[in-house]
Amino acid sequence: MKNVKKLFMFIFAMVLGIGTIFGLSACGNNNKDDKISVVCSIFPEYDWAKEVVGENDNVELTLLLNNGEDLHSYQPSVADIAKISTCDLFIYVGGESDTWVADALNNATNKNMQVINLLDVLGDKKKEEEQKEGMQGEEEHEHEHEEEEVEYDEHIWLSLKNAQIFVTEIANKLSIIDSANKDNYSANATAYNAKLNTLDTEYQAVVDAGTTKTLLFGDRFPFRYLVDDYKLDYFAAFVGCSAETEASFETITFLAGKVDELNLKVILQIETSKDSKIANTIKENTKSKGQKILTLDSIQNTTTKSGKTYLSIMQSNLEVLKEAVK
Repeated sequence: MKNVKKLFMFIFAMVLGIGTIFGLSACGNNNKDDKISVVCSIFPEYDWAKEVVGENDNVELTLLLNNGEDLHSYQPSVADIAKISTCDLFIYVGGESDTWVADALNNATNKNMQVINLLDVLGDKKKEEEQKEGMQGEEEHEHEHEEEEVEYDEHIWLSLKNAQIFVTEIANKLSIIDSANKDNYSANATAYNAKLNTLDTEYQAVVDAGTTKTLLFGDRFPFRYLVDDYKLDYFAAFVGCSAETEASFETITFLAGKVDELNLKVILQIETSKDSKIANTIKENTKSKGQKILTLDSIQNTTTKSGKTYLSIMQSNLEVLKEAVK
């Protein structure tokens, strides 16, 4: 699945790149009102930028994935490429799901564009994707004839500590673009980071007060950065970027056994698991069959129409975590 997607995205990006060269090369900046254009690939970036921008109405924010589409399956439209081509600041994750970005940036008409690759900003703090014990792997034949490549976990926004690093970087880039408002960007970032830090402290307090130090997901697992922040262990059905939707008998049996062994009272899933099928199957195969099935929001499908913010989602996740570790 991943290799097919890589090939498709490469061909798709090349086609769009050619279109960009011939269709947009003479367009220049498409911001007729001269507003500063900030384009974000996913909701967390958008919401952080919104906080840093504050009351400055001279900045136009655009969220590419604003229809509930998942980062891992997103395919940029020609309009998306055009928007990126002329923007002043482009923010994206920088993982395997963003292989299309290189061609989009190479063909950009705004050569003064500032770019934030979140994984690059994170530097040595980024983590390799982990295949945990009992976790169902993807089809092995996809990797038989290729060298092993390091794949980094893309879900870096689910760490409140990381978020503070990214907010500061957004303020720095905006200050380069719009130096006249540098002090406002800096002050807004400082105030918002204080809120993120307070919530981070609350997370640590909940984990410290809890009696359970292991989370179990009957689902994909995009929360590696979060559990590592608070030194929690975990088990899950699939890695965070997996396209798998059906868990094997072996995976179900292993996870149900872990629920019994660790006396876990909660089985977790992410927000895309509407039917709770895997979590319920795990529950049915435990001895007590009395576990709660709760949902942690990975903020991968959030849109501007949801009425939610990054902070509000992470605060809601804290309440779920409190139940899972008590």
